[in-house]
Amino acid sequence: MSKAHFGLIGLGVMGENLVLNAERNGFSSVVFNRTYSKTEEFLQGRGLGKNIEGAETLQEFVNKLERPRRILMMVKAGPATDAVIDNISGYLEEGDLLIDGGNSQFKDTERRVNTLESKSFGYIGMGVSGGAKGALEGPSMMPGGTKASYDAIESLLTKMAAKVEDGPCVAYVGPGGSGHFVKTVHNGIEYGIEQILAEAYDLMKRVKGMNGQQMSEVFGIWNNTDELASYLVEITEICLNTKDEITGDDVVEKILDKAGQKGTGLWTVVSALELGVSVPTIYASLNARVMSSLKEQRSEIEKTIPSKEIEDFDLGNISDGMKPLFDAVVLATIASYAQGMDILREASAVYNYGLNMPSIAQIWKGGCIIRSKLLSKIQDAYNKDPNLKNLIFDDWFNNEIATRLDNLAKVVSLSTKAGIPVPCLSSTLDYLNSYRTNRLPQNLVQAMRDCFGSHTYERIDKKGSFHTEWMK
Repeated sequence: MSKAHFGLIGLGVMGENLVLNAERNGFSSVVFNRTYSKTEEFLQGRGLGKNIEGAETLQEFVNKLERPRRILMMVKAGPATDAVIDNISGYLEEGDLLIDGGNSQFKDTERRVNTLESKSFGYIGMGVSGGAKGALEGPSMMPGGTKASYDAIESLLTKMAAKVEDGPCVAYVGPGGSGHFVKTVHNGIEYGIEQILAEAYDLMKRVKGMNGQQMSEVFGIWNNTDELASYLVEITEICLNTKDEITGDDVVEKILDKAGQKGTGLWTVVSALELGVSVPTIYASLNARVMSSLKEQRSEIEKTIPSKEIEDFDLGNISDGMKPLFDAVVLATIASYAQGMDILREASAVYNYGLNMPSIAQIWKGGCIIRSKLLSKIQDAYNKDPNLKNLIFDDWFNNEIATRLDNLAKVVSLSTKAGIPVPCLSSTLDYLNSYRTNRLPQNLVQAMRDCFGSHTYERIDKKGSFHTEWMK
């Protein structure tokens, strides 16, 4: 019997869909799961009649694969991934390749690449985005590691990936943990956009009293614009228009307002802080999830500091796509992308990743959660200027900000006056206002630092470092 082209470890939903994707694209496969009953269930269900075999042990799994072996791990990040690597390493031979398709922390991937490459095994840390549907039909994939390892699986990945007008949504990202780093930042941008859309929903509901169908109509209008057409706006339109089968009410209003997180948003913010990159919109989205977890405390405080009655204010009308709110959402979305790309630009320099910014934008244009029309504009901006300091320096983005900033300020101001939290919208306004301010008040901060700690300061009229004896 001929041996399989491709091996998969981990039959969760993503793993199942990825192996079915590979098989559909002509790659015979063998699968292994920690519990063999799960393997049997898959082979007798979704894998029935497919060119997919199962294995009860890792040795049997490895023996069923052609050499050099190409093995995709879809297991929980952290110790579980290390355990699989430790358990399978003894069965691997020179030239075999392990691919980690989970949401691993990029520093863990750096360590694993160095360890396994020293044993003459290949190792790829690959971000995979697109959810269950994307995994089956074509995800966005961000592989990092040695170029030789990527070359060994390029034909497999390009066939499995989503396709857009300028090619498959996969490309070699860079060395070490760069693939997982790019996926981490992708998720940070995703956090930002999800919170931005949630804030827009909250304003439409609380200020205008709109129902799910009306709000869904607005998101439908937005999804037909060059600025906001995207997967996340598309599914928001669907979520808001979905009714509960039992009560007939909007399903979204039956959901507890506590958002979960798996750590990638936090890693994005921590990485940004370590790199000295300003990401207030993304940070605000992470903090909003943390605040949402304090449901009991929020319910208690609402009784002692109640919200005042909200008066209607101008967010626009459905017929005009709620123009003021639309402008605010556009700018916050741009800020989320700009801050994410800023992290990647800085990480590329600090970690010597050599990231190709237009290529990353192209990878994200199909299959992934943050795919949107804006990514073509981002791709154009970095093609035009590979050394672009920030997206807001690009002419197209700069003009968007200049023409929409007043409406963002208007929405934030009126929301604040009404007592409605809009953390991403307000953080975006501060971000853009700070960026367009030539002189910020941190001169006073430096004065205080020098006063209490003799940290010195620079002057605007002389070169060098200076210190003042403030306490004379």
